[in-house]
Amino acid sequence: MKLHTLKPAEGSIKDRKRIGRGQGSGAAGTAGRGHKGAKSRSGYSSKQGFEGGQMPLQRRVPKFGFNNINRVSYKAINLSDLQTLQEKYSVDTIDLDLLKSKGLVAKNDLVKILGNGTLKAKLNVTANAFSKTALEAIEKAGGTASKI
Repeated sequence: MKLHTLKPAEGSIKDRKRIGRGQGSGAAGTAGRGHKGAKSRSGYSSKQGFEGGQMPLQRRVPKFGFNNINRVSYKAINLSDLQTLQEKYSVDTIDLDLLKSKGLVAKNDLVKILGNGTLKAKLNVTANAFSKTALEAIEKAGGTASKI
């Protein structure tokens, strides 16, 4: 080891400039913040979506449509889904608990059975709502459909 080979430990020297530490540092006075304006002052924090006084995007974009707060939305389950459930797990009754346990619906979902697909198995189905075609298909296959 010689004096000319000595180096400081890895990570001990920081590259960042120390700002606002006197005139000799080269970053004194405004400390890199420029002159005047909100960003130059202490305590500045911009609001989310603030665009410097320009009309913000969420106010520029036109609003349209109507959201009905009384709307009841159902999770749709087709007859083909019921048929695959019956074939896979060989069940004869399908209710909300079974659909939840198999991951087809979430905990608070309302379920509506729709008539897409064919139903060959005799099933007892319990759901929140049924379409006309689904009701006919379930009864035609010899099963029962009951609303909750």
